[in-house]
Amino acid sequence: MPTRHRDAPPPRTGSSEIEVLRGFLDYLRNSIAAKVDDAPEPQVRTAGVPSGTNLLGLLEHLTHVERSMFLGDKVTDWQATFHAAPSDTVADVVARYRTAVEHANKALGECTDLGAPLRPDRRAPSVRWALTHMIEETGRHAGHADILRELIDGATGR
Repeated sequence: MPTRHRDAPPPRTGSSEIEVLRGFLDYLRNSIAAKVDDAPEPQVRTAGVPSGTNLLGLLEHLTHVERSMFLGDKVTDWQATFHAAPSDTVADVVARYRTAVEHANKALGECTDLGAPLRPDRRAPSVRWALTHMIEETGRHAGHADILRELIDGATGR
C-alpha cells in the first residue's frame, strides 16, 4: 500500500518580503528533504526517466546549489552534482543537504538589505535574486522528486 503523507499547507510567514521569501524557501527545502529521507535503496539511485534523473541525485545537486549560491563554493561541473557517491547512504545525503541549508541560513541571517549583493563579491547576485532563484530551483526539483518518489513506492504528499 502506498504511503500517503499529509500535504503541508503553504507556510505562515511574517509580512516582510524577506520573511516571505525565506519562509517559502524553507518550506520547499523541508519538502524535498522529507521526500528523499526514507526512500528505499537502490531505487533512490535508480533513474526514473531517460535523462538519468534520480531522487538521491536531485538532493545532492541541491546541496551543491545551496553551497554555491549562499556560501560561494565554486562548481566546475554542474552535471556531476546530480550524482551521489556510491558510498553515500540516503542519510548521508540528507544530512549533508540539511547542513548546507543550516549554513546558508546563517549567511542569510546576516543579510538585511534584499537589494544588496549576497556576498562581498561584486559579481554576486542580490539577496532578493538569490532567494527567488533558490525558490524556483528548489521548487522545480521538489516537483521532480514528487514524481520520482511516487514511481519508486507510491508515496505521495509533502
